[in-house]
Amino acid sequence: MWNLDCDWYSPKSLLSTPTIYDFPGDRFIPNRSLMNLHQANSLLTNTNKKTQNPNFNEAYRQKLEDKLNLDSEGKPFRMLVFRGSPKSSQKSIRHIDQMREEDNEALQNSGNQRIRRRLPKKESRVLDAPKIKNDYYTNTMDWGKNNILAVALGTELYFWNSVTTDVSLLFNATGNNYPTSVSWSEDAKYVATGFVHSQLQVWDAETSKPVRSLEGHSERIATLAWNNHVLTSGSHDKTIINHDVRARRNEVSRVKTHRAEVCGLKWSKRGNLLASGGNENHIYVWELNKMNSSNFLHCFKDHSAAVKALAWCPYDPSVLASGGGTDDRCIKLWNVQKGTNICSIDTKAQVCGLQWNRHHKEILSGHGFSTSAEHNQLCLWQYPSMTKVGGLDPHTSRVLHLSQSPDGLTVVSAGGDETLRFWDVFGPPATDTRETSVLDNLLSMKISPIR
Repeated sequence: MWNLDCDWYSPKSLLSTPTIYDFPGDRFIPNRSLMNLHQANSLLTNTNKKTQNPNFNEAYRQKLEDKLNLDSEGKPFRMLVFRGSPKSSQKSIRHIDQMREEDNEALQNSGNQRIRRRLPKKESRVLDAPKIKNDYYTNTMDWGKNNILAVALGTELYFWNSVTTDVSLLFNATGNNYPTSVSWSEDAKYVATGFVHSQLQVWDAETSKPVRSLEGHSERIATLAWNNHVLTSGSHDKTIINHDVRARRNEVSRVKTHRAEVCGLKWSKRGNLLASGGNENHIYVWELNKMNSSNFLHCFKDHSAAVKALAWCPYDPSVLASGGGTDDRCIKLWNVQKGTNICSIDTKAQVCGLQWNRHHKEILSGHGFSTSAEHNQLCLWQYPSMTKVGGLDPHTSRVLHLSQSPDGLTVVSAGGDETLRFWDVFGPPATDTRETSVLDNLLSMKISPIR
């Protein structure tokens, strides 16, 4: 039978109620298995001053403090536990996951109490866009990840640097030719341009020189979309072509399923699905590795006008948003996994563009012709309820195109009134960074690499 060391005995301990001890370890070296390392790590690394955030009620704040400063029995927390320390009812690591879920739920509840976001009262910047083509079916503006906005004005294509505000001319098309589509590559090294006379060119953005001319279409190229090294083009000749810009023989695949001009193209974020919209009012969804004219994944026929505006949801890769033309005026959400329509919202105006907000669950729409007061507006909608947050109507003509800054904070709208208007509409609400840092450190105790 095991005998306790004699120095553990004392008259006090013999006369009092026996105490249960944890035996592993040493009297002078802390026992790792008995310590709450997650909580200790948080206390040791938290150097922030205590702050008060009105977004959190007193009960929630007290709950957070208790988790830091009290152990599982509600007693003052002890960082170091030695041999001979009273046995605690310390909970397992599974309790840490439960705490994380509780905190996430509390943070969500506190977020629901925040003041509803508001639209900006006016633009942050307005630029002139003389000679911009007032054509619903074209796509002549795109904002690259290099913070350069490319926009076609008549026969010319311009770069506007949003950091330096410098403007440069990339090219001026000759004769009666002009750009009808513009798209930056994902790495912003190249900009592709489709023309009214079916030409397709790829330009080097740094040297401002053309590097490829891609053939295959017989009529104007209305829309372009990049997927890594694959450039997809849609044309008035009803065809969609995938071009490998690295290969000598650029055409990878060709489909001709649309029965009218292809005026909208969007690759999903993962690059595995392509959505195409046509002037026959149909939307097709294609799988990257199975693209041929008879092998589409879905065909949605619920719109009653041309579908130019397409946008994949950044929070749910199975959700696609689409907008219909003048005779339709609806924003529709689709579940591409099930092939079903989620909802349809009558906007009362031609839908020319859609942009998802990456910082809040919202979507912005740009509008054109209408018989109601909603014409030429920008409208912000909550997702997934699709309730309208508000509208902006500074353009005196229809909104032709929408594009988003690389940081996802600003949206630029191009109008038939020959103006480009910049809106700080997607910015996150102001928060107390000190409180955020405190919460980050607090929650870090649940993800400590020490086990």
